Amino acid sequence: MFNKIKSILLLSVLAALLVFAGNDKDKKSPPEANADSFRKLENKAFKVGEKLTFDVNYGFVTAGIATMQIPKIKRISGRDAYHVNFEVNNVPSFDWLYRVRDRYETYLDVQGLFPWRFEQHIREGGYSRDFSAFFDQRRGKAKTSEGEYDIPKYVNDIISAFYLARTFDYSQMKMNDKIHLQNFYKDKVYELDVQYLGRETIEVSAGKFDCIIIEPLVKEGGLFKSEGSIIIWLSNDDLKIPVKVKTKVVIGSIDAELTAYEGLTGKLTSKR
Repeated sequence: MFNKIKSILLLSVLAALLVFAGNDKDKKSPPEANADSFRKLENKAFKVGEKLTFDVNYGFVTAGIATMQIPKIKRISGRDAYHVNFEVNNVPSFDWLYRVRDRYETYLDVQGLFPWRFEQHIREGGYSRDFSAFFDQRRGKAKTSEGEYDIPKYVNDIISAFYLARTFDYSQMKMNDKIHLQNFYKDKVYELDVQYLGRETIEVSAGKFDCIIIEPLVKEGGLFKSEGSIIIWLSNDDLKIPVKVKTKVVIGSIDAELTAYEGLTGKLTSKR
């Protein structure tokens, strides 16, 4: 039983990679003359072809692998959208104990960086769940596999908001400054603050990086919650790729570390 609990805890750090969720209240959008006058945001952080790979470690044991990638652009609701995939799998040696094959997908508007569709496919042990939502950004409605709900304009899902957060400018932020975010999941819009904690140089399997440090302050509710703090290191450059995630739990801490990357939109100037 204890080993099973450890396996589940290992997955919580992967959840931290998804915890960003929100509409960008700090960036100004052009005036909207009609329902199709969507915002246009600058994006130097990612492009089609990017793939990031992470090991999830508990102590000296690697129990999981996570990948985040953008394999293609797809036309959806009359707009070009990044098709973003996030997958979480335990390593094969853990299959006998607790098999995990989770997949999340979002379709992120190329120009406005807001989602049109979100999918969640969970396969964990004997548990399975499939959830999908179409975000009608023109009418302010989320049409899900479980009902229809009102949403604020440019509301995000957990995946699209993480990619949006990579485009934020943290350079003028001071210690403990916060960014207020929101995300929609299941049937509600949830609140989340992200606190800036400063800068640090760290070394992982993928190399040595100058990073900015942030802490998602998870409030009650939402897709992911943690019993302890979640600290995230992002590369301190235009790309802001996640380099490391640390989740403190009752029996220690769990780390997710970047092991490989490809298809980046620019140079990792933060890498030493």
